[in-house]
Amino acid sequence: MTVQVGILGATGAVGQRLVQLLAPHDDFELAALTASSASAGELYRDAAKWRVDAPIPDHVAEMTVTETDPDAVPDDVDLLFSSLPSSVGAEVEPAFCEAGYVVSSNSSNARMADDVPLVIPEINAGHLDLLEVQREERGWDGALVKNPNCSTITFVPTLAALADAGYELERVHVSTLQAVSGAGYDGVSSMEIIDNAVPHIGGEEGKLETESRKLLGEFDGVSLTEHDVGVSASCNRIPTIDGHLENVWVEAAEELTPADAVDAMASYPSLDLPSSPETLIHVFDEPDRPQPRLDRTVGGGMAVAAGGFQESTFGLQYNCLAHNTIRGAAGASVLNGELLRSEGYL
Repeated sequence: MTVQVGILGATGAVGQRLVQLLAPHDDFELAALTASSASAGELYRDAAKWRVDAPIPDHVAEMTVTETDPDAVPDDVDLLFSSLPSSVGAEVEPAFCEAGYVVSSNSSNARMADDVPLVIPEINAGHLDLLEVQREERGWDGALVKNPNCSTITFVPTLAALADAGYELERVHVSTLQAVSGAGYDGVSSMEIIDNAVPHIGGEEGKLETESRKLLGEFDGVSLTEHDVGVSASCNRIPTIDGHLENVWVEAAEELTPADAVDAMASYPSLDLPSSPETLIHVFDEPDRPQPRLDRTVGGGMAVAAGGFQESTFGLQYNCLAHNTIRGAAGASVLNGELLRSEGYL
């Protein structure tokens, strides 16, 4: 049965990606688009300054944008995808959950809350059962699930593959080379980024360090225990449009060779959800891959690419890449929505 869905914050960059992914979706029917009060009442084609590399779907262009308020969203909508700024999401998302809506959110607020599942379906689908705790503690008929930061979601699948293969992760160091789209359309000026790299992204390093431990943690049916791996991060903005490239160093308790890592990542399973890539981690043999311009759309933008495996003084070294607005944002929220549907939470 088709599920009626809506998008909170539909006119922004991630909201537009959500429109692109949801409009043709076989299991979801897009029935509501919300934005700020300044856009409420306008047709979507007039409210959204469309910047996705494909036309606005005709039927979505003619939809009327409503205010981001539970009273403005039809009761028959079962699932909402949120791409709201975190300051807005912190106030609005709980109101929708209290009103009975299930929210799959890309916003950063509440990702580390004890009763909010932070989910990458291929990695920790079992954490979704934390929603039972959430509903009991908060008295919600609805529910709130989060996907992680776009840079976190790039390297954590590679760590999960190593852990699943039996390696005890002790320390991880990651240096990110993040595309400008991760800051939003108006986030980085051309004078700041052209012929340059900016070695600071506010708050980003902490997200990689904390979210990764929660994602790799264990849920016992009552509470979640974070993984004890030590993670340090350095985040940099570079002048690519899409695709976050990351350099990773992993220290494990056991010997971990490049060949071991290649085997673990290449064999790590994907899922059978509509948006799942056939192969979750695409492993390159070439030492100079992956590259953002060449490889960000591997698996339709939903896979992680990895390569450049070598031994180093600080353990295993490799590079990984993911499309930050698809796998790292809109696509991750849609995949979580598909998981919610398959697990009976809608």
